[in-house]
Amino acid sequence: MTDRRQFLLGTALFCTAAVTGVRVHAATASTVLIEKFDATGKSLGIVRMAKLVKSDAQWQAQLSPEAYEITRHAGTERAFTGALWNNHASGLYRCACCETALFDSRTKFNSHTGWPSFTAPISTRNVTRSRDTSLFMQRIAISCAECDAHLGHVFNDGPRPTGLRYCMNSASLKFVPRDAHA
Repeated sequence: MTDRRQFLLGTALFCTAAVTGVRVHAATASTVLIEKFDATGKSLGIVRMAKLVKSDAQWQAQLSPEAYEITRHAGTERAFTGALWNNHASGLYRCACCETALFDSRTKFNSHTGWPSFTAPISTRNVTRSRDTSLFMQRIAISCAECDAHLGHVFNDGPRPTGLRYCMNSASLKFVPRDAHA
């Protein structure tokens, strides 16, 4: 019975992918738990959803060349060049690829590094951590849990209360001003 259910689920995913143009691989056709947030930053709860997977051509059509290189190939923008490193407005920072809420401006701080820096994500469910040993360093890379977009890295040199510095690329984020009336 389980094999039949898996077969039917796989067939349904394949058909959905064929209709929508989203590429689904067996290894990535998983679901994720994402915490949703309204325009004020209030949690709307946790939802289970299919992991977002697109082809390289679809990502290139959707994103700027810089955002594509950073989010899909783990690139890094030059310090002090991103649009959001010095942004002090109140709002949410969402994924540039899928608009998942990632950070709240309330946790942003001036790290003097030239990249947007935060003490914590808006929800630990919305980001994933992975080991990054590129450039002859040991770092922890941060990605969007819904679409696997590379966002930046986390370091242990941040201020209280967490002592962490989530050092993100502006091109991987979309800033949405806080809507006080929502």
